[in-house]
Amino acid sequence: MAIAPDRAAKIRFRRAVALMVMTLLLPGSAQLVAGRREVGRIALRVWAGLVSVGLLTLLLAWLWHGLLFSLASSPLMLGMIRIVLMAVAVGWAALFVDAWRIGQPLTLMRNQRLAVVGINGVLCFSVAGTLLFGAHLVGVQRDFMVAMFGDGTVKGASDGRYNVLLMGGDSGAGRWGLRPDSLTVASIDARTGRTVLVGLPRNLQDFRFAEGSVMDEQFPDGFDCDDCYLNGVATWAQDNTELFGKSRTPGVDATIQAVEGITGLEISYWAMVNLRGFRDLVDAVGGVTLTVRDRIPVGLPHDPFYSHIEPGTRKLNGFHTLWFARARDGSDDYSRMARQKCVMNAMLTQLSPQTVLRNFRKIARAGEAMLETDLPTSEVDRFMDLALKARSQKIATVSLVPPRINTAAPDLDLIRDDVEKAIDKAEGEGGAPARAKKKESGTTTGGSLGTRDSGYAANEADDLAAAC
Repeated sequence: MAIAPDRAAKIRFRRAVALMVMTLLLPGSAQLVAGRREVGRIALRVWAGLVSVGLLTLLLAWLWHGLLFSLASSPLMLGMIRIVLMAVAVGWAALFVDAWRIGQPLTLMRNQRLAVVGINGVLCFSVAGTLLFGAHLVGVQRDFMVAMFGDGTVKGASDGRYNVLLMGGDSGAGRWGLRPDSLTVASIDARTGRTVLVGLPRNLQDFRFAEGSVMDEQFPDGFDCDDCYLNGVATWAQDNTELFGKSRTPGVDATIQAVEGITGLEISYWAMVNLRGFRDLVDAVGGVTLTVRDRIPVGLPHDPFYSHIEPGTRKLNGFHTLWFARARDGSDDYSRMARQKCVMNAMLTQLSPQTVLRNFRKIARAGEAMLETDLPTSEVDRFMDLALKARSQKIATVSLVPPRINTAAPDLDLIRDDVEKAIDKAEGEGGAPARAKKKESGTTTGGSLGTRDSGYAANEADDLAAAC
């Protein structure tokens, strides 16, 4: 018995739609049922292989975060993933077009042909577009890793810890490393990620450099010249670059030699943070939540944008976070150092993997303008893993500031003893370094808990979050 034309057209239409849905759910299955078995088998095998590799990778990444970090930080792997995503996008689109052809669109009624073309177009461009967008994001990550990190020398941990010198300051073309506005050593346990922040005041004077270093040869009796401060070491080195051979960063090299001589710590890596780029990073992640204890001035009284950040626990954008960390009007350097440590703590604890994924492209753009470092690409996965571990632990701080340390004539033996004790306590060994005076409970100065004479809580803390 012959099938009525309308009914036959409906059957052909349903078959055409089914072939495209099959291609969406199981690429190659439409070709397999339509008789193009070789093409179907190849597509299904490729799809099964990709799904298997993906599921296995996700399982291993769930059990071992280091694998995920390694994939996300390797330019070679990122390049391969990008190529695979692009190839899958093109291949899947081709299968959709072939499924449309197999559905014999010319045998359908006009409205049905239009519907099939529309469905095929939506499926084809949605799937291929998603994969190509994924390839673009992978490409952004790869470019970010190549631009941000290099092929520097991999350095092992010193006494079980990585000591990373963090420097912050304004910068522009050719100005990396000039007069850092803030200096902090993040001493990180290579196994647990437990971190101690060692704050160095920019106005530290009359200190010794690492023994046998270039700067030690130039200043064997210490950096005791007129107006010679710690943050001026980089400037001096930039004016005497011939002493540093072919180094691209003589200012950073000299600063590291100073920090090693002061603290007794061997610096593993360094990072220079452009504070204007930092502002963009904070905006990229949607701001950070900080406890503002006093009115913090934004700008200077003569600035047209002069205002204040009012007290309270509030989410600050990049502009206000930067002024929270940098403001000195009505404050002092040491209160500002305490606030800077609170910003570091907030960024570490609030910048979750989910936030990074949601704002990935913005973060990548801000990061390229924010940071210069000698951390090799091959070590990025290790430090990502350590950062994840550090998020769940208390951060300790020790700062080389008054009242315990006289910045004009520092006792380097006392400084090294304090640093060693702070690290020992963070590792569960020994007690905390003694302090000259107990911090005044409830007293705030310049937005930080404590006073210059008694010390600021965030500068000397076993738990930085509690002190902020």
